[in-house]
Amino acid sequence: MNDTKIVGKRGRPRAFDRDEALAKAQTLFHARGYDALSVADLTEAIGINPPSFYAAFGSKVQLYDEALGRYVENDGLDLVSILAPGTPLAVGVANLLRYAAEAYTSGGPCGCMVIEGARGIADSEANSRARARLDESRASIHKRIALLDPANADLATDYAMTSMAGLSASARNGMPAARLQLMASIAADGFSARLERGI
Repeated sequence: MNDTKIVGKRGRPRAFDRDEALAKAQTLFHARGYDALSVADLTEAIGINPPSFYAAFGSKVQLYDEALGRYVENDGLDLVSILAPGTPLAVGVANLLRYAAEAYTSGGPCGCMVIEGARGIADSEANSRARARLDESRASIHKRIALLDPANADLATDYAMTSMAGLSASARNGMPAARLQLMASIAADGFSARLERGI
């Protein structure tokens, strides 16, 4: 009797997908924050060993910065549509707060990854990366608001950024989406009333 052992061909190992790894890292950083994650946590979630991690991303801080950039690019608010030229300032600010409230409770990690990162990461370098992204967001919002009402752009931007920080914190703390939307509406009404009286 001739026993022939049939050996199947081994499949090639699955290639490392850097974009997929970055997406997983973004979700983790957004959900748990920078300080709560170790490199071991990240390599386990991504599915690579530490040498491959450092070869692909350089460091935890660099990965975090890339994740912030990906968040801004893919999950950031569409300011061109929200603050379209010709939109009355009060309407534009109301749109901005409403869309922010929606984004901060959209089903993924709650709150704004950039705002929460800038709020207080113990690692000074990571915190500075988040603050830089927040400064860029503020500059973009100010630029769009200035197209609507240059005279009130500074105060309107301050109001919008302060309100968005509060909405993000409330979402992070578990406020339901409907209540967060109500808070955004109340904040928008307050700004509109102040605008009518003259800022």
